[in-house]
Amino acid sequence: MKNIGRENPSLLYNVVCDTPEGGDFLVDTMPDYLDADPIDNSKPHVHTFYEIIWFRKAGGTHTVDFQEYPVLRDSLFLLCPGQVHHFDGRTRHEGILLKFCTDFLKDDQPEEDAFVRCDLFNVFDPSPYCLLRDPKSVGEMLGIVERMRRELENADAFAHQEMIRSLAKIFLIYIHRHGERRGTLPLSEMNPRHRLFIRFRQMVEQRYTTLHTVQEYARELAVSQKTLSLSVRECSGKSPLALINTRIALEAKRLTVFTNLMTKEIAYRLGFDDPSYFLKLFKRETGFLPSDFRRLGRSNLTDEP
Repeated sequence: MKNIGRENPSLLYNVVCDTPEGGDFLVDTMPDYLDADPIDNSKPHVHTFYEIIWFRKAGGTHTVDFQEYPVLRDSLFLLCPGQVHHFDGRTRHEGILLKFCTDFLKDDQPEEDAFVRCDLFNVFDPSPYCLLRDPKSVGEMLGIVERMRRELENADAFAHQEMIRSLAKIFLIYIHRHGERRGTLPLSEMNPRHRLFIRFRQMVEQRYTTLHTVQEYARELAVSQKTLSLSVRECSGKSPLALINTRIALEAKRLTVFTNLMTKEIAYRLGFDDPSYFLKLFKRETGFLPSDFRRLGRSNLTDEP
């Protein structure tokens, strides 16, 4: 995993890790890693890999996709590839960083593994972090991290990659079992409506630029629109169309603030042949026209350290 920044004059953020494909897995420690990182982590940047940021102490803030969150003790932020985030630049955060290249958490895993990954790593939850409150679980999870560290030093050992994957899977299961996520319904892989919801979210993430209607997603998932709507409302309290539009709007906001693309170019990139329809969706989802949102978003960036 090349954890280096790539600067692009058309982007207002850094892209970290040019080659995310592969089975790489890394464990780093804060603040040592942040101090040595050539990237300025107080500026917006994007990872093309999965990342878990485990803050061991409270203090400061962490901004993810335009939303600032206070850093709480034993909070774990679970970031997907493509999420824009940065630290406040004033706090020496203490904690652990776990990084997974995209092939490490790929889609062709057993259904149970894919369920855990897609439930934890997604952009739809009200907050991108969960809290660990049970000291016993915290201690056990720290023990797993230490075993990961030792195994990473044993690259030539028998079944090294499988051992790392197994430890990572156990760690994710611990998060799923013991992490408290605000405003979300705990999902179970044993519930068919919950499994359908996870499949829907996964498909939205993969195809939001080409599929824009509930009918299209229901057809691809081989269920009726009614069945899909009932599943999504039970698990999220929202309609399928609301989640589809939320995901489109999130990407539109990223492209509006962090690139120099024209509005019609953003609309086309997100699958809209008619820019006027895209403008209506953007205004409805954000309360702003793209030009106003760009100006406001960039002024906020210049106010940060």
